[in-house]
Amino acid sequence: MIFEDRKDGGQKLAMLLESHKSSKSTVVLGLARGGMVLAYEISKKLNLPLDVLVVRKIGAPFSPEFAIGALVRG
Repeated sequence: MIFEDRKDGGQKLAMLLESHKSSKSTVVLGLARGGMVLAYEISKKLNLPLDVLVVRKIGAPFSPEFAIGALVRG
């Protein structure tokens, strides 16, 4: 699946997540560094609560802009 941008990605991914719409325990989590646009679109389309995770990126050795993981406190 190809996305024009994060907003488009969230809208298209929401279609694939329709089965989670009726679950009362479902919450959409977005990562603060770029993931909130995508998470917002999914939350809006499926009418689910939205929350944010503030994370710190773990960069790859010798290529710090390439993320290989993330850390979150708590």
